[in-house]
This record gives sequence, C-alpha cells and structure tokens, in this order.
Amino acid sequence: MSLLLIVSLVWAFSFGLIGSSLKGVHPDVVSFIRLTLAAAVFVPFARRIPWTRILQFAGIGAIQFGVMYHAYNWSFQFLKGHEIALLTVTTPFFITALNDLQRRRFAPINAILATLAVLGALIVKAGGTVAQPPLVGVLLIQLSNLAFAFGQLAYRRLYAGAAERTQPGDASVFFYCYAGAALVTAPLASIHLVDTFVRLTRGQLAALLYLGIIASGMSFFLWNRGARHTSAGTLAVMNNLKIPLAVLVSFLVFGEKANLPRLIAGGGLVFAAALLPTRKETWT
Repeated sequence: MSLLLIVSLVWAFSFGLIGSSLKGVHPDVVSFIRLTLAAAVFVPFARRIPWTRILQFAGIGAIQFGVMYHAYNWSFQFLKGHEIALLTVTTPFFITALNDLQRRRFAPINAILATLAVLGALIVKAGGTVAQPPLVGVLLIQLSNLAFAFGQLAYRRLYAGAAERTQPGDASVFFYCYAGAALVTAPLASIHLVDTFVRLTRGQLAALLYLGIIASGMSFFLWNRGARHTSAGTLAVMNNLKIPLAVLVSFLVFGEKANLPRLIAGGGLVFAAALLPTRKETWT
C-alpha cells in the first residue's frame, strides 16, 4: 500500500501543475506526449516475452492509459477542474463492481470500503459541487474512470495464478503497456502534433516532461505494481486518496483556499477506510 500512497501524493501535485501550465494545449497531444515519454522511460528495461503476452500487456495499457487519458483530457473541454475531481470519486465503485463480476461473487467489505472512500472524497469536495455539467463531459470522465479501473484489475489478474518466479518483472513489461496506450492516442494526436509542439513554451515543455516521465511513466508503473500486492478493497479506496491530498497540496503549495476542517474529516475517512483491518481472504 505504501507504493499507492507515494503515487497518490505525486498525482496530488499534478492537478495544480496541469491546471496552471497546460491550458490551451490540445488534449490529444498532451495524452500522446505523456504516454510516449512514459514508454521511452521503460525501453531499457523491456525484455523479450511471448507475443501473446505482449499483446495482453499492450491491450491492458491501451485501455487503462490510452482510453483513460483520451477521455480524461477531453473532459476538460466540457467541465471545470473541480467538477472533474468530484466525478472521479466513482472509480472505487467501478473497481469493486468489476472485481466482483470477475470473481462471480459479492464481497461486502469491498463495497463498504469503496463507499467510505467515496463519502470521504465527497466531504472534501463538498464545496465544489457539480452544477448541471454537460452530459458529454460526465460521460467522458466516467469512461475514464471505468478504463482506469478495468486496467488495474486486468493487470492484477494477468499476474495471478502463477508462481512469482515464472512471471516477467513489472519493469520488463511496462514498455508494452505504454506502447499500446500511445498507439491509441497517436492517430488523433498526429493531426495537431506539429502545430501544438512548435507553440509550446519552455514552461509547458518542462511540465510535459515532468508529467510524462514522473507522473505518468514512473507513477503508473508503481501504481500497477502496488495494485498487484494489495486487495481490491484497498485498491478501490486508494483511488480516491488523491482527492484530499490534492486539496492539501493546493492549500499548502499552490496557495489555493481550502476548508481545513472538511479536509481533515474527509481525508481522515479515506485514510480510515484504507487502514481498516480485515481478514485477508475478504480483500482478494
């Protein structure tokens, strides 16, 4: 769970950075550049594995990162930042629902933990309610949430059921995940890539480098690696931890206003859900 906590903190900083540095940059280009940079980071670690496995990892990446980023970045064209943050609280529900569907059983503890995480996030974001947002924006961010949830569980499941020593290391396969994702975003990004790239400022280029290498490349790798070693219930909860952390970072680092009592109450509820002790078999 420590890996998920570290990544949540990194992503908390990303919210403010994207909002302040990448306004006006075409969303398809942002997605493609970030994913291409992420893939480049893992080229040295890529190892030869069977083509069937390559296609499996590329397919997971295409959905978890490619479809997710495409829908997420385009949702900014219809919704404000606080509206998007609020609408991401449904990710735990997608994770628990997909996990129970895959396992053909219902685990009440997972649903309870996801509900606690959503309630905590809603408390934090209570001051930024969604007021009649365009339906297309709502659908886009829910597609993003669903794609991200599916990819996390699919990655865990691909590694399950075999001895650890027979599985390829996470670093050796993540190039294929990012390559599959970059291929999804490439066709639309190619239309605007040259025009957008020549107009990038040094600040925007620096932001894209950081977001592509750290917030995407290293962080998604650590997130999926952490997801392999935790339960679906904890994974669902940790998907919302970035919301109170993002508010805290915005308050302390970017000088934005935040309701501190609401942050403590909501963030504490998310942490409590994440740390709630349960029997191991109910977390699978």
